[in-house]
Amino acid sequence: MDLVLWIGAGLLAAVALTGGVTKTFVPREKLAVAPGGGWTAGIDPGLIKALGVLELLAALGLVLPAALGVAPVLVPVTAVCWVLLMIGAMITHGRLGEFRFVALNVVYLALAAFIAWGRFGPEAFTA
Repeated sequence: MDLVLWIGAGLLAAVALTGGVTKTFVPREKLAVAPGGGWTAGIDPGLIKALGVLELLAALGLVLPAALGVAPVLVPVTAVCWVLLMIGAMITHGRLGEFRFVALNVVYLALAAFIAWGRFGPEAFTA
């Protein structure tokens, strides 16, 4: 179970890193024309970058605390925060009729919920 949770956290961290880099460094105009990026067209670029930074922090928070042995409780806390972020993403994509992205967000949400459950519960990190 521990290995499965590590793999899940690593996969979710890769997703968060990719999304974070994209939102932080790709101009809004390019994001708006990319598949699934239509929501950025009417959004302040600062908000998009802020979401990108949050995703970069999530990428770090899903792996580093446990890997370094410093405040490993941050791993499931980060996973819960990712669940909340995915709820917002599902609402946003749903309003735009982008249901395949809603489905993708459901997968990410389920993975994050699994990580939170596993790391708060049966495979919690102990000091």
